[in-house]
Amino acid sequence: MTMPQKVSILKLYVAGTTQLSIRALKKLNTLLEQEFQGSYALKVIDVIKNPQLAEKDKICATPTLVREQPPSSTKFVGDFSCPENFLLYMDFGKGLGF
Repeated sequence: MTMPQKVSILKLYVAGTTQLSIRALKKLNTLLEQEFQGSYALKVIDVIKNPQLAEKDKICATPTLVREQPPSSTKFVGDFSCPENFLLYMDFGKGLGF
C-alpha cells in the first residue's frame, strides 16, 4: 500500500498581466514542476481584481507567493529568478513530504 502524497497549496499574488507577473508565473510553474511534479496546487490571485484577498494575506508587493497548506507565515516576494534562494527561503524540504 502506498502512502498518500502530500500536496502543498500555494497562492501567487500578481498585479494584472504585466511582464513581471507573467514572467513570475512561468518561472514558478517551471520550478514547481521540476522540483515537485504535481504535489502542489497553485492558485493565482490578481490583486487588481481581488484586492480584498491581498489585504487578507497582508500582501504589499507583487509577485508574492504564500504557502497556504501546510500553513506558513513565510512569504516569497520576487520573480523566482534564483531557484536556490526560493527553495531555501520557502523551506520546502522540511516536513512537506518532498
